[in-house]
Amino acid sequence: MRDVSSKPNTLRTAKASAILRCSPNTIEAIKSGSVPKADPLVVARVAGIQSAKNTSLLIPYCHQVPLDFVGVEIELKENSIRVQTEVKAVWKTGVEMEALAAASATVLTLYDMLKIIDETMEIGSVKLLEKKGGKSDFKARDLQLLRVAVLVLSDKASRGEREDLSGKAIKQRLESFGVSLLEFKILPDEQTQLRGELLRLCDEVNIDLVITTGGTGLSPRDVTPEATDAILDRTLPGVSERLRSYGQERNRFAMLSREIAGVRGRTIIVNLPGSLNAVNESMDVLFPWLFHSFNMMRGEEH
Repeated sequence: MRDVSSKPNTLRTAKASAILRCSPNTIEAIKSGSVPKADPLVVARVAGIQSAKNTSLLIPYCHQVPLDFVGVEIELKENSIRVQTEVKAVWKTGVEMEALAAASATVLTLYDMLKIIDETMEIGSVKLLEKKGGKSDFKARDLQLLRVAVLVLSDKASRGEREDLSGKAIKQRLESFGVSLLEFKILPDEQTQLRGELLRLCDEVNIDLVITTGGTGLSPRDVTPEATDAILDRTLPGVSERLRSYGQERNRFAMLSREIAGVRGRTIIVNLPGSLNAVNESMDVLFPWLFHSFNMMRGEEH
């Protein structure tokens, strides 16, 4: 199975359809309630719902997904039966296979219950109609035009006594979205120096996004949140809240991190912890969704 433990939960939805072609007499038998095996529509709906709930047992590489909703609609046509399914879940992976499994099981159950009166039946296309949720929904524009800077806060790294890994990880992740860094610096844990660097990037260079890493803990030298908070016009509490809650699901020490996020002028500043694992987890939380903030700041529609 694919490892999806790093993915954040989002609302996932999917719709699928299937067709069962049959004779007009079969349609009339269903409408009149004269099918020997009782009402096939009721049984088929239950079969579709059960199949969606058990997809991981049927398809080996599917994850077990806690479904929040399964809907099965059956429409009788002149010489066919159309099935449409909808599945919803707040989870890490999509639910398109669950929707397809539900549609397939529904038409197979209809076939089984109707074959006694119709030997001409044929199962038509089973197809995915729609899926939503996750990164595939995000449509970023002009990311290559963003002006981005990364600041690494570390006394040892600034003196060359320790290799910086976290800043490089941020750079690589941003480049995977087509974003290039305008500036990348390693600074000591000095509040005055960091504050001055943030002011320069925001007010003189007109950077769109500044990401800092390091200096968010409880050490006497950890002053990144204080330096950042001193220059912000507005805070983004939802960003820092989500970073900590996501981190705590994986490491209980994340509750001790003090990172903040906010806006100065037209620049967004986000503090990240200094550890490589925490940085990778934080990037999973932030992107690509944080890119939407630049559309909002330009006054575009949500």
